[in-house]
Amino acid sequence: MTTRKADADHSTPVAVDTNTVTGHSASVAGHSPQETPPTPLAPYARLPRRYHDRHIAHSTVDAFGSTHWLVAAREPKPGPGALKPYDALVVTVDAEGRDHATELSALRARFPRIDALPDGGFVVADARSRRSEQHVQVYDALGRESWTFRVGDAIEQFLVDPAGRLWVGHFDEGVFGDDELSRPGLRCWSAEGEPLWAYEAVEGAGEIYDCYALNVSEDGVWVCAYNDFALVEIHPDGKVRPRVNSVTGAAALAVSAGRATFVGGYGDDRDRLVDAEVTYDQVRPVSTGRLVGPGGTPLGRRRTVSRGPRVYVQEEPYTAWAVLDISI
Repeated sequence: MTTRKADADHSTPVAVDTNTVTGHSASVAGHSPQETPPTPLAPYARLPRRYHDRHIAHSTVDAFGSTHWLVAAREPKPGPGALKPYDALVVTVDAEGRDHATELSALRARFPRIDALPDGGFVVADARSRRSEQHVQVYDALGRESWTFRVGDAIEQFLVDPAGRLWVGHFDEGVFGDDELSRPGLRCWSAEGEPLWAYEAVEGAGEIYDCYALNVSEDGVWVCAYNDFALVEIHPDGKVRPRVNSVTGAAALAVSAGRATFVGGYGDDRDRLVDAEVTYDQVRPVSTGRLVGPGGTPLGRRRTVSRGPRVYVQEEPYTAWAVLDISI
């Protein structure tokens, strides 16, 4: 089991499963992937400069390609006994580059995760929570709080699908903690807090100990998680189809038309790209290389969001998003 940071921020795992093929040696049935030149990200969206003096609490790319930054006057700090509620803005930049801001009041999340709802509203969760806390807040398009509920401690992945359902993946401190909501490792919730689906191990895919990579788009949901890293496709009816996968440690993945690209890995493979063919029952690596920034420079600390054929990457200081699109 891996140990993750207390704030649940995206970072490269450090544990290694020595029973599984890793890194550039990844192969299936004796096939050796071809080495490819570094792949540069393409610039995607930027936080308008007038907000650069704000604290960026979190940022994401929604199911429709708009980018969102949750910004506050300063970093939220715990007060005596509890975090004092604070106000924030959600700065949205759409696919055409137009921006607008939505005011949210009385936020309580110390380690916030945010995504947008199809109706123009937002959902914000605290990645760490106690079982007594309603740590998810739902706001309408005007920034008014409409629902509160909880989805479990130790949030690793937090993505809304095009229908407005919330997919929440957990890291190990939740899965093995005392909050039963986190134990499946991956769950789906309605925007009103109704539990809709929970992962269960099946033949070919074991239990989720840490939800490393989650892809949520209009074409479906895919997950690649520690311990066995099977590539699991989740159908609209909740049934899962696992595929044997030798690529371990990926933090993000893109999926398109019988193809999957895995981003990240352990140790020196944190910038690894593995492009693979996806068959009915297995993942067959075809090529491997490195992902670099838009200018060809090595990537630093970053956040990632996986949506269909795209992996969005945001490096520190988190003011800009770049994209890898495997459908191009």
